[in-house]
Amino acid sequence: MIRSTDRILTMHAGTLPRPDDLRAMVVAKETGQPYDEAQFTKRVQAVIKENVRLQIESGIDSVNDGEVSKLTFTSYISDRIGGIEKRKPSDGPAPFGINGRDTKEFNEYFINKGGFTGLGANPSYFVTGPVTYTGQAAIQADIDNFKAGLEGSTPEETFLPAITPGTMEHWLANEHYKTDEEYLFALADALHVEYKSIVDAGFLLQIDDPDLPDAWQMHPEMTVKDYQKFADLRVDALNHAIGDIPEEKIRFHTCWGSYKGPHKYDVPLRDMVDLILKVKAVGYSIEASNPMHEHEWTVWKDVKLPDGKVLIPGVIGHASDFIEHPELVAQRLVRYANIVGKENIMAGTDCGIGSRVGHAKICWAKFEAMAEGARIATKELWGK
Repeated sequence: MIRSTDRILTMHAGTLPRPDDLRAMVVAKETGQPYDEAQFTKRVQAVIKENVRLQIESGIDSVNDGEVSKLTFTSYISDRIGGIEKRKPSDGPAPFGINGRDTKEFNEYFINKGGFTGLGANPSYFVTGPVTYTGQAAIQADIDNFKAGLEGSTPEETFLPAITPGTMEHWLANEHYKTDEEYLFALADALHVEYKSIVDAGFLLQIDDPDLPDAWQMHPEMTVKDYQKFADLRVDALNHAIGDIPEEKIRFHTCWGSYKGPHKYDVPLRDMVDLILKVKAVGYSIEASNPMHEHEWTVWKDVKLPDGKVLIPGVIGHASDFIEHPELVAQRLVRYANIVGKENIMAGTDCGIGSRVGHAKICWAKFEAMAEGARIATKELWGK
């Protein structure tokens, strides 16, 4: 993973703008409708190439494929895991969604947002047999498409994202394994294949784990202590999935679910930071710029960032279409650098920007503001 040695480097968490025509192709592909596979591949590679160019021009040092060929975590990984059955939801009470605690107090808000109450529906994917990885062709297509999109460009760093066993557990109902531990470690064994494929292809592996903090909302019956024990098992499963892949090849991203809403009942970073740092990664990208979490920079006054690790606070966000002022970005970076050291900081985003702001141009403008803010912070920290 690239490191700041004489300037503040920049990254983003994943998703980038996707043209409407490509989105229609992705929807067709992932819902089983007819589509032209050759045309789909050609279009994916063209959009990746354009997004790579725009990432570099916007000042992003660590670039990716923009996840433009994937619609959701659910659909992309369900095609890569064996032992899964898709069927109509079973009878019974619906589980809490990732805004479950918020929904109890702000139910009318979620209904007015379009009928989504946060209670969700029972999962439509069920694990009914031994979990296996069946996505070798799919991950190879991701790798080949990204390499094609990178032709002619020389970014500082390239990465591809993948999800965690705990995040998969959100929407995969276990009907096969006797215990949570058995189930999670089976998912981990399967995901290891995807993780290793990304690293072996020469890319940094970014592990996306919104589950680690956001499952707190899904289990309103738990105390913080209960939840920490619950989350610790999910971290153990993730570390098992990582296996012997070197930490230097891994960046970890986490957030509180990324939905636009109250977030009043998000679990505090202070209660999760030790679990985050337990993950076998060299960099930790953490949501940090929105009104519910920006104050948590003070946590790092009391928690030591381990030697050799890199902290990547979100300094621009997806929850608003406001474009952050570069001076604000710089202020955010400098206060972190003054605590953990300027060489141990990288500028990041709260979560994926591209699919969550009002227009593609806002995404790129936010990236430009982050890069300019990083340059201002660099001048203050390094004097140049």
